[in-house]
Amino acid sequence: MIKKLFLSIFALLVIFEEWLWDVLAIVGQWFSRILHLEKFETWLLGASANQALMTFLIPLIIVTPFNILVIFLFAHGAIIEAILLEIAVKLFCTLLIARIFRLVKTALLTFTWFEKIYYMISRVLHWAHDIIQHSVIYQESLKLKAMIKIELAAMKKRTQ
Repeated sequence: MIKKLFLSIFALLVIFEEWLWDVLAIVGQWFSRILHLEKFETWLLGASANQALMTFLIPLIIVTPFNILVIFLFAHGAIIEAILLEIAVKLFCTLLIARIFRLVKTALLTFTWFEKIYYMISRVLHWAHDIIQHSVIYQESLKLKAMIKIELAAMKKRTQ
């Protein structure tokens, strides 16, 4: 019973991570088009490893003052505001990291230490997927995700 509960919670976390990453990648592309960042993204594709690393660290630099504000809000009893701000900041930061990572992954992997971390995280994610891929909750979420994609494609087609 406990194992089944643990696997269900684990499956939900993996599903959430998959869906969030997919959605944020699409939102990142949309923002890129809206903000006309094509030249910057082209530059990123050809950036050196050091430039790529500095660019990859920008979301962390941006989020730090907001994390300090979250701590301040918690300390002063504004729990709901702190949680909502933290969620918004994490989503924004993840969006930036996902977008930037897609562009500078090759350059970042030239750092041995980064390559080791990347492949370690990849192995953990593959392990997680192997564990939960046959669970009922995961299979149902895949069906739901496919239905949502079909519906979104149909909505997009109707608006064109």
